[in-house]
Amino acid sequence: MKLFLDTANLQEIKEAASWGILDGVTTNPTLCARENMPFETLIKEICQVVSGPVSVECISTRAEDIVAEARKLNSLAPNLAIKIPVTLEGLKATRILSSEGIRVNMTLVFSPSQALLAAKAGAAFVSPFIGRLDDISHHGMELVEQIVTIYENYNFETEIIVASVRHPGHVVEAALIGAHIATVPFSVMEKLVKHPLTDLGIEKFLQDWKKVAAK
Repeated sequence: MKLFLDTANLQEIKEAASWGILDGVTTNPTLCARENMPFETLIKEICQVVSGPVSVECISTRAEDIVAEARKLNSLAPNLAIKIPVTLEGLKATRILSSEGIRVNMTLVFSPSQALLAAKAGAAFVSPFIGRLDDISHHGMELVEQIVTIYENYNFETEIIVASVRHPGHVVEAALIGAHIATVPFSVMEKLVKHPLTDLGIEKFLQDWKKVAAK
């Protein structure tokens, strides 16, 4: 399973990359707006830190405008993926862009039918937002299960990015189901490695070693 960091913060990205487990990054306009850097400069720097896919979102809404914006964004770095919301105009744009070899991450996916259409349009990635479904009393991970089944039924090459991840349990569930990727905030990425018994074990070993060293 691949792990992406859902952030536009360079410090967080560099730190996670130093752990040796970072496979990519996803951004969105909200995350980019939090950083005090010109947009294109920020994206180029992120792409230099991360060798894997870096998702950047289009803000246009008409197919022809999405295509033009996506082509411009894609020229910034060789490892970009273009995020496009699942709409009829987005599907049109995705078909054109995918035929040109531009990787598209269809985002804001909340139903299996949307994921099916995204794959048929040629999206390289599809991003179901599980946390937002949980927020309205739907079981978000059930959507991931449905998408995995559909893609396996028809051998779609589109990779599933489990997004809107709120806690480590979401990551584990996604891995058990067979999702290709989870994109997580930095705080969740840190929690993935933590366990109280690990901390207690280290503390006990160190205490015992002090006794040995004192002899």
